[in-house]
Amino acid sequence: MTMVFSDHYRFLAHYNRWMNQRLYDACEALTDDERKLERGAFFGSIHGTLNHLIVGDQIWLRRLAQCGLDNDIRLASLNAKVLDLPAGSRLNTVVFDDWKELRAKRKQLDAAIENWVVEMPDVFLQLTMRYGNSSGVERTHPVWQAMTHFFNHQTHHRGQVSTLLIQAGVDVGVTDLIALA
Repeated sequence: MTMVFSDHYRFLAHYNRWMNQRLYDACEALTDDERKLERGAFFGSIHGTLNHLIVGDQIWLRRLAQCGLDNDIRLASLNAKVLDLPAGSRLNTVVFDDWKELRAKRKQLDAAIENWVVEMPDVFLQLTMRYGNSSGVERTHPVWQAMTHFFNHQTHHRGQVSTLLIQAGVDVGVTDLIALA
């Protein structure tokens, strides 16, 4: 079977949604205080790390949507409602203190990501994007590299949350990408 490059990102988006749902379901076994307990992770707690993932996703999705607009490619799934990050948000900003709101935003983002990679034309992956990173450094690289980073970043931090959950006595179960194949 021949697979085009965009199919790879569609598969990663599907895995992303599936794994986030498993992770959030596992987090339901903890109390709010347990999810917010400082555990020595880079973003402190399980809740803090999940918040970081939402902020990071929204920052990257904004950049990718802007790249599309700059090249006359409108990505309808990446709309203002999806990308509604508060002004001045940083990578450690807690945008949702409430667990149910955090979970609802994750579900909304995951649906938007899956829809976005379906509507994304193959030519989008060949574009070059330019943006200022969170430190103000101007960056330029191919869209496909940004998208690979986008999905890899999620996997990295979900791994951290999985470890924190295991330490809290909660087993997430199978997390392997190949389990979806």
